[in-house]
Amino acid sequence: MIDIDTSDVDFRLTRVFNAPRALVFQAMTETVHLQHWWGPQGCRIEIARHEPHPGGMFHYCMHFPGGFDMWGRFLYREIVAPERIVVVNGFADAAGDAAANPMSPDWPLAVLNTTTLAEQDGKTLLTLLSQPIDASGLEGDNFKAGHASMQGGFGGMYDNFEHYLATLVRRQEGQAGG
Repeated sequence: MIDIDTSDVDFRLTRVFNAPRALVFQAMTETVHLQHWWGPQGCRIEIARHEPHPGGMFHYCMHFPGGFDMWGRFLYREIVAPERIVVVNGFADAAGDAAANPMSPDWPLAVLNTTTLAEQDGKTLLTLLSQPIDASGLEGDNFKAGHASMQGGFGGMYDNFEHYLATLVRRQEGQAGG
């Protein structure tokens, strides 16, 4: 377990999904699902590498309209099915090595993201806690100033996820009924 030091720099987000926790966890950790919803709205995801286990990496490229590409990566620290996923998140180069944020070089190089999933009357409550790791004062200030942008970015991504989950739920219901 990781000790979490909460501060005013930390970013928190909660969201309820109309899907069982096991399905939400599966869609968050399996390659076949990630390519359908991960990333900001309006981009296409290319998964270069995905190893969903502690010590593994999720390395991906976000292809945006107009030809702009941006690489990112997760380094998985902890995966406890179906309740918890802990990753070190950051930008990357095409080889998967850590890289500065191409749009904000004073952004923290690494962010600890802890996602917890709780069953809630057949739905799933997702809680995301993001904390900069070893950030300078300027990087911490930029992270804090970026909370509104992160709210919008994660909100849009989780909108994509919600729509994708709905297709999975309908598929499961169709299989159960037929």
